[in-house]
Amino acid sequence: MNKLLPYKHYVRPFLGVLGLGLFCGAVYGIANGLGLPLLIKIVFPKVFSGENNLSNLTLIGYASLIPGLFCIRGVFGFFNTYLINHVGVGILEAIRIDFFKKLQILPLSFFNKNASGDLLSRVMTDTLQVQQTLTGVTNDLIKQPLTLLAALGYLTWLAWQNNSVIFLLLSLAIIPLLIFPIRLIGKNLLKRAAQTQKQLGATSERVSENINAAKEVRAFGLEKRETDQFIQTVRSLFHVQMKVVKYTYILTPIIEIICAVGVGLSFYYAYKAQIGWEVFLSILGAIQMCYDPIKKMGTVHNQIQRGVGAIERIDEILKMPVELSDPEDPQPCHTIRGDIKLSNVSFSYGETPTLTDIDVHIPPGTVCALVGPSGAGKSTFANLIPRFYDVTNGSLTVDGIDIRNLRIADLRKHIAVVPQDPFLFNTTILENLRMGDPSSDREQIEKAAKQAFAHEFIEQLPDKYETLVGERGVLLSGGQKQRLAVARAFLRNAPILILDEATSSLDSESEEKIQKALRHLMQNKTVFIIAHRFSTIRDANTILVFEQGKIIATGSHETLYQECALYKTLYDRQS
Repeated sequence: MNKLLPYKHYVRPFLGVLGLGLFCGAVYGIANGLGLPLLIKIVFPKVFSGENNLSNLTLIGYASLIPGLFCIRGVFGFFNTYLINHVGVGILEAIRIDFFKKLQILPLSFFNKNASGDLLSRVMTDTLQVQQTLTGVTNDLIKQPLTLLAALGYLTWLAWQNNSVIFLLLSLAIIPLLIFPIRLIGKNLLKRAAQTQKQLGATSERVSENINAAKEVRAFGLEKRETDQFIQTVRSLFHVQMKVVKYTYILTPIIEIICAVGVGLSFYYAYKAQIGWEVFLSILGAIQMCYDPIKKMGTVHNQIQRGVGAIERIDEILKMPVELSDPEDPQPCHTIRGDIKLSNVSFSYGETPTLTDIDVHIPPGTVCALVGPSGAGKSTFANLIPRFYDVTNGSLTVDGIDIRNLRIADLRKHIAVVPQDPFLFNTTILENLRMGDPSSDREQIEKAAKQAFAHEFIEQLPDKYETLVGERGVLLSGGQKQRLAVARAFLRNAPILILDEATSSLDSESEEKIQKALRHLMQNKTVFIIAHRFSTIRDANTILVFEQGKIIATGSHETLYQECALYKTLYDRQS
């Protein structure tokens, strides 16, 4: 239960609904634990005493007590369940929103280390398990104890009336024995529940990866391999799920068997003590009302253990420290010229440094190309500028301000990024372009599309700007997606521009047009071009040569070709 307490703040907005639901549960519990035994003890003997002197009105009154009792149980039980589930669904919504919000502020390195399918499983399956645990526990922790207390109160009253305290103690002596299987099975269930949640994440990841790699699977004939691996994954899931089923449902028959022993002992003692049948039946009903809540509380204990397994997986994300955060007192940042300076900067994803001792100054309006072999640190260098990662050592300033002293949103709204493999959301072309500047109108969007030479192909689509692009833009060609990404940059019109080989997916004719458009876009901006092809750096007036995480040379193409052996080798290899 202690692990559920941190989630109590999710209940606060629903306290009114929860209170009403718990009240209904209390009425249900009292009616359940006290109503039926009293009916057996008081009403049945008067009706079945053998005397036929009851009037029709009296008989109807006695008979109506039965549906009346069950009507109270049914109505209050329904509203208890409905209102508690209302709270539960609200809690589920709040947990998922908080989980999703946390994903938005976690650094990119987090997503490099965690599989998307596993995260999807946590936000959907694990949160659902937490919701079921919170609502189920909250509900039964009111209904079942009250049912038990009402039944115990009735038993105490009967024992006092009939001088049968020994009978009462004999009936309830079984209860402590029920604690041992509950604790033992709950301990095993916690372990298996955690394994199940983990395996569900692995299964989701297997499906997600296969769907995203559908083209590669077919191209390399991996259908059978993928199917075999999925079968192995779901079989592992089957085994741990069946263990959860075993530990979940074995508790009920164990408790029922132990309770039956108690009833049998009570039956034996009732005969020896010559207790009347009407008294014994009412006592038997009360005993059953004692045992049944205990049985259900055992189920609640198992449910808590299953919820704890899910909570631990959610807590891994919700309690994960945020590496990138806004400063407490951010400096204002209304305009940026694009003066960028890195002083003694080092960066590492893990123990191995990716960038070391970077000292470079990029004045405003500079078109700077980043050149070097794969893994030399070019992309990492570019990712530091919009603060996708924080430098490990040193400082990175924009217009003389350390970017850690700026609000992240203020910094990034002055930077436009055109990636090599642009991501398009599964919505319309219009909405995908508007992401470059959410405040833009239709006219501004179409102007940006024309500048990126995307307007022509958009107008040829059936729904034009209202065309849905499909998941990850699957309904468009690579060149079309690239043009939309360039159009976003035009629309953003930021003073700092990062181009990660922005024309790599275009044919030669389109590439020439985009290069012309980019030259216009790059005017009066600080531009970083991550150059995989040397033909894209002809407009650069400064080139940074990277090797093993260091900048080994800086200068123009002519200077570097003469003085830098690595640059000359890379250039000649492509030429």
